[in-house]
Parts: sequence; structure tokens; C-alpha cells
Amino acid sequence: MKRKLIKDILEHSRKRGLALLTLDSAVEGLAASLLASEANRSLLDEIKAEADRFVQTPDPELTYTLFRIYGDSGERLAYERVYFERRKRLNAFVIMALLEPDRQHYESAALNMIWSICNEYTWCLPAHFNEDAEKPDIDLFAAETGYTLSEVLLLLGDRLPALLRERIEGEIEQRLFRPFLKQGPYGWETAEHNWSAVCAGSIGAAALHLIEDTGRLSELLERVLESLDCYLSGFGEDGACAEGYLYWQYGFGYYVYFAKLLQAATDGRIDLFASHKVKEIALFQQKCFTGGGTVVNFSDSTNESGIFMGLSCCLHNEYNEVIVPDGSLRAKYSADHCGRWAPALRNLIWVKDVWMQASDDKTLWPAESYYLSDVQWLLSRHVSENGGSYSFAAKGGHNEEPHNHNDVGHFILHADGQAYLADLGSGKYTAQYFGPERYSIWCNGSQGHSVPVINGLHQQNGSSFRATVLEASTDEKVDQLMLAISGAYGQSQLERLERHFRWEKERLPRLNLNDLLLFADSSEAAEQHVTERFITFLAPELVKEGHIVLSGKRQLSITYDHQIWRPTVTARSDLDHFGNERFWYTLDFEAAAPAGMPLTASFIFQFES
Repeated sequence: MKRKLIKDILEHSRKRGLALLTLDSAVEGLAASLLASEANRSLLDEIKAEADRFVQTPDPELTYTLFRIYGDSGERLAYERVYFERRKRLNAFVIMALLEPDRQHYESAALNMIWSICNEYTWCLPAHFNEDAEKPDIDLFAAETGYTLSEVLLLLGDRLPALLRERIEGEIEQRLFRPFLKQGPYGWETAEHNWSAVCAGSIGAAALHLIEDTGRLSELLERVLESLDCYLSGFGEDGACAEGYLYWQYGFGYYVYFAKLLQAATDGRIDLFASHKVKEIALFQQKCFTGGGTVVNFSDSTNESGIFMGLSCCLHNEYNEVIVPDGSLRAKYSADHCGRWAPALRNLIWVKDVWMQASDDKTLWPAESYYLSDVQWLLSRHVSENGGSYSFAAKGGHNEEPHNHNDVGHFILHADGQAYLADLGSGKYTAQYFGPERYSIWCNGSQGHSVPVINGLHQQNGSSFRATVLEASTDEKVDQLMLAISGAYGQSQLERLERHFRWEKERLPRLNLNDLLLFADSSEAAEQHVTERFITFLAPELVKEGHIVLSGKRQLSITYDHQIWRPTVTARSDLDHFGNERFWYTLDFEAAAPAGMPLTASFIFQFES
């Protein structure tokens, strides 16, 4: 949208500050409405407990020693734990200062934290900070911090001393507005992933709150809207987020937070929800949960997540087709380890009591199947007559997706919210994790996914290493996906590798997996070595030749041709996203494939009572 049109719309329908924060209420009545909401009761209790815990201890400092750890070793968590605790403290103190204005210690703690954050050397994380940059860095967290402080300024209003108001406005101007307008463009402005939505959306939100001059504001918003268009271009028409569910919650969340502010500021004349693609992106959440709080966690995503109910209610308000999930799935206040203000506030102000009922239904999600053609994901939930919930998901795609894992042809099986065949999801973020060694890390390379290993070699990284979809279908009884995945390996001797998934949704569902392999007839090697690998958190038990069992809440029986395939179980461990050690197994089936002769691998995964 062109700058002049934006300026004209703003001047015609300019609204400032307080009116922008909620869907249907002004800030003057914010505390009363939050306290009166039954849906908010437990969440407010969690926030108060967090604030009361924090107020007993001094604000932690971001020291030079902490700042240097990343540059010296590539370790991120030491600095980030302190950085994020400071944001969590700010959120809790401000919310409690609004809800209990007579409790002076909350307000005092909030003012001290504001002052301290304004004094930070940089609002960026060390992992994103370039000491040699010619312009101030703006990363995800710098942009979010500016957004947060702009909204805190509006909410606390005259309760903020003039000096603090000036500090907030001055720091946001110096760290965000001026460099964005005068020293850009920044690389993330054209990114087709969460950075463009979070950075641009946060800067745009802060500008709507603070910039009076409609000419300057329209100049900034023009750039913000162009960046958000780049974000949307990273999605196909199926609305799937290849980065994984948590990055949908993060990136699309910030798209929505800004879109609602802009919608209010322009009396709806700039409506970023009036798009079929945006609607499909909004529907992604309800497609990728497998049972309760477990998700299809392809890419850098954890395998469980609470749901931001404020975001869900807002999207339902825009699109009736968006399901507001069961109230029992609400994310705990402490679940956001980054301490993000925007969702913390909106999880309070956007919920509706009528939408927040908790159910006794243990399945929680309806039986549905989807094939998302742009990302080549098949997602299926089945609810049996006995009330059990079963899920299967498989993917094609390519090996240069956002937050990519080399996982073409990978799949998962869940039952009642438990992973039987699993995706490890995201590991501990370090310099190595995002560097040249990324795919030597188990959770990122194909060695840590349920895909074949060919001659001891794994899938390769790059957009040319991809699947070709031969068949994809869903119906009431059977879902199928057939992929040609030899192209993911880049091995000239591998002429053919077709993977066929058949998910039969009986009372207790069954997955039939058939791989067809064919190697070139070459004098260099009489036979090739194939390992069919499966990833699980459950200890595989060999019942008898040709029969292995995984036991959890239910039992998954695995049958195979023992005359061809020799099973090996290896216990393994790595570090999860939060730096905790996790334990899992590779279940490998090995065989030799004669060159020039097809080899068939057939496995049946049957859930039992």
C-alpha cells in the first residue's frame, strides 16, 4: 500500500493509544473487565504468583561477562536466561500494577525494571548482535522490547514519571524508529519467515502507539506492510507453517497483534485479515495438534505446546472456521520462556468466557485429515469408538525449508497425546546449531529422523534435495501418501526410492509403510547397504522374530520380514531446546540390496488395546 494512501487513511480516522489495545473495550476499564472475567481467573492467579515471587529478589543484571559468553563459546542460554527473566519480571510487575494500583510495591518494581531495560547496552541477543555493524542492530527481541515499552507507556499513562516517559520514547526512537527509517533496509525486511513478521510488526505497533506525525508514520508503515507481504509470501495457499507450530504461534501471532492495532487505527480501512491466504494460515493451528497439547513438530518445534487462547479467540472473531480450543489446553503463563509482552497481555484481554469452557472429553480435537500440498504434509487424526485418539503425519518437502531439518519422507505416530514414532524437534540453540555443523546434530540431520540411511550416508541439505509426490489422498477410511525421495540423498547409485504410507483408520488404526529401493547395476559394488531407521522415545522390545513392541499408554506392534531385515536398537541422548538431556532410541532394520534388483521394505505399525 502506497504511503500517500496510508497517510490519507490515518488522517481521516486517526485513533491513538488507548483505543488500540483491545477488541471492544477501552483501557480505563481494563482492570475491572479482567478481574470480572471468569476465563481469566486462573491465569491472573499465575501472574500474581509470578510477580510475588519476582518481587522478593533483586532484578538480575546483564553483565559484560554474560554478554561475552556467546562470542567466546557459541553458548546462548546463560545470557538469554537472564535477558528473558528481565522481560518476565517487567510483564508481571506491570500487569499487577494495573490490576492492584494500591499495592505500591508492584508499581515500584515495574518502574525500576523499565529503567533498567532502558539502560541495557543493546536490546538484541548476543547471537544476533554485530559489533562491527555500521548501523544499530534490530533483531527480534530489540523490536519486541520497543513494542513492549510503547504499550507499557500507554497503559501506565500518568503513573509513569516524566523522566521515564522520556526515556522510553527516546530509546525507542534511537534504537528502532530512526535506524529503521534512516539506516535501513534491514535483511529481515524481505525474509519469508518469522523475522519479518515479528520485527516489522513490533516496530509498526510501537509506531502506531507513539508517532504523532502522520507523514512519518505512513512512511514507516509503508515499509512495515511491505515486510509483512514478504512474510506472507513464505506461505503457500495451504497456510502451513514449514517452520513448525511454535513459529506459527510466534511469527503469525505478531502479524495478528499488529494487524488488530492497524485495523483499529484506521477504522478497518486497512484490514490485513481480508485475505484467503491469511485465513488459511489462521486455520493451521487446528490442523497440526495430534491429541491434547501434542503437535506435529516437524522442523524446530517442541512436541508439546500450550495454546495462546487470546490469539485463538481473536482469530475466531475474524474467521468463524477457526476453532477456539478446549480451555484445558491454555498455555500456562510461565510457559513462554522468552517472556513476551504482546501475547501475555492479549491472552487476558482477548479471551471470552463463553469460548473458554474446559471439557471432560479426553480427545479434545475432532477426527480430521488434511493434505497440505504446498509443504507436502499429510496430517490425520482418528478417534476410535473406545475414545482413543490416534494421529499420523508424514512429510515430503525439501531440505532447505525455514528452520530446516533434513527430513524428506519422515513421519510420526501418536496415540492419546503420546509419541510412539517421534520427531525430536528442536535442540539446544547455539552458534553451532545455526552454523555449518547444523546437520551433524542429530535432531537436525536425517540421521535423527525416521527415514532410510543409504550406504551409511544421510540426506543432503539444499532445496534441490526434495521429494516428488506421486499420490496423496484422504478419505473417511484410508489416508495415503506416496513419495519419491531418492532425490533427497544425492547418491547416483540410488536410482529409485519410493515411500508409500497407507493409514487405515479402523477401530484401532494401522499404518502400512512400504519402501521400494532400486540401485544401479554397477561393477563397483555387488550390493548396497540399507538401514530403515525409526525414532522413538519408548524402549523397543523384541517379542519374537518379525515382531517388535513399543509400550506406552497403549501398545504399538511393529511387524516386518525377519528373513530380510535385522533389527538393532541403540539408546541415544542429546540436549533439548532448553538445554536438558533427553533420551531416545534409534530402531534400525538393516539389509543388503543387490545392485540392479529391487528391494522392498514392508512394515506394519498396528495399535493395540
